[in-house]
Amino acid sequence: MNTDHELPGGLELAVDDAELRVLRDRLAERAVEAGLLDVAYRTIDTPVGSLLLAATPAGLVRVAYASEGHDAVLGTLASRVSPRILHAPHQLDAVARELTEYFDGTRQRFDLPLDLRLASGFRREVLTRLPAIGYGRTASYAAVAAAAGRPRAVRAAATACATNPLPIVVPCHRVIRSDGSPGRYLGGPAAKQLLLTLEAA
Repeated sequence: MNTDHELPGGLELAVDDAELRVLRDRLAERAVEAGLLDVAYRTIDTPVGSLLLAATPAGLVRVAYASEGHDAVLGTLASRVSPRILHAPHQLDAVARELTEYFDGTRQRFDLPLDLRLASGFRREVLTRLPAIGYGRTASYAAVAAAAGRPRAVRAAATACATNPLPIVVPCHRVIRSDGSPGRYLGGPAAKQLLLTLEAA
């Protein structure tokens, strides 16, 4: 497939999609080499829909569901992290590979550097506790609040899970209500149930 670009004087330049990808990859590589890329991003298709992945040099900073609005998420990253954002898929190859392995059922834990700058205070403390909930297991919001050092802050723990900037990788889907019901989830109830069912298989 070709993409036509209009040049001055009414001339058009046909650019093959493969050529465009090569040019974008080169741009991303040069931006990295020059220290001009603060946030790299890409999207991947998964059983829970399209996911936006974004990373800084420190690590994975954002995983976003399509329901969040990928353009809105990129806008938030531009204002809260840096406006130097570039579609640079190869910078996120390891993340994409680990997520694919997770959805294929061959990976039970993620081995990725994380950048938790989008969470702070108690919310960040909650997020650091979530990987301790093993694959295929669940914990209540009350148990997570207690593990984070504030046993009475159950609602705050639930909010931390509901606003987790790194869903799936930081497994907030494993946190449920004390009565066994799933509770809220950023990706929606169907996505949460799919993840829990995948891990229970």
